[in-house]
Amino acid sequence: MINKQKSIWVFGDYRNYFQNRVTLQLLSKAVDLARVISAEVCAVVFGHEVDEWIMEYTAHGADRILVIDHPSLTSYSTESYLALIEKLARERNPEIILIGATDFGREFAPRLAKRLHTGLSADCVGLEITVDGLLLQIAPSFGGNMLAEIVTEKYRPQMATVRPGTFKEIPHDYERKAIVERLPLMDKLPKPRIRLIEYERADQRDHAIENAAAIVCGGRGLGNKNNFKKLDELAKLLGGCVGATRPVVYAGWADHKALIGQAGKHIKPKILFSFGISGAIQHTAGLGEAQFIIAVNKNPQAVMMKMADVAIVADASDVLHTLIKELKKRIIE
Repeated sequence: MINKQKSIWVFGDYRNYFQNRVTLQLLSKAVDLARVISAEVCAVVFGHEVDEWIMEYTAHGADRILVIDHPSLTSYSTESYLALIEKLARERNPEIILIGATDFGREFAPRLAKRLHTGLSADCVGLEITVDGLLLQIAPSFGGNMLAEIVTEKYRPQMATVRPGTFKEIPHDYERKAIVERLPLMDKLPKPRIRLIEYERADQRDHAIENAAAIVCGGRGLGNKNNFKKLDELAKLLGGCVGATRPVVYAGWADHKALIGQAGKHIKPKILFSFGISGAIQHTAGLGEAQFIIAVNKNPQAVMMKMADVAIVADASDVLHTLIKELKKRIIE
């Protein structure tokens, strides 16, 4: 019997679980949203031998798990997964569907929204419920220069993709229980147009910045690309990662995967070093969970300096070089 209660669905993407925790983060936010609209939180899981993920999603906030477990779903297939979730959504009419804004989510979510004839807000950095009970989807717009507040008034489900690191996951609760519905595979899945020959996991460092305890971040105040590259050296000494602002990425000093802010990654380090960064909203929007910030800038009135726990008024490249030198000296001693 199909449950008629209002529901918020989170699609369970577990393929790179230990580096990418976005599904758990979405479950946490779904729990908050569900309290406001009196809904249940539902995780949707496709694959083969997925009991481990059923337990994980239960422990992290799901009230119900919709599972299709079959050998033919061992490898991800866009056409198959879309057909399955479209069928389920048409049968059960979820109020909201949330998907991580990963490479997978950016491919999967727009196609699903098109099939369900609804809207989709991509790369959201915030989700709330309005006084009218609608999902308020907060997303960067105009190249990250503004934040747009979007609602889907007439169509259902309301859909959004959310960047990894935007929300904090609920701690693992071994005592939690959920209703698990093991559903049959469709009688006839669409024939895949692409055949998977083999796959290789990406370097774990591609996802490390979102979970790094120490991050050294640089902006245009470092002066040039050679000075910026020195951040790699400091990051290695601290066992951390390098982050960048948008102007630095656009200048070619850093890869886009290092971008922090509205148009990039949201971070939660224990300590953040900020070198030569003024503190535009496009950047500071991604720093919300940094526990301790040390900022270096010539301008004491820069926004980044006012945000910092420790603000050093000096040339960023000079301080960077001195800090590297002193850390190396201490390691040798």
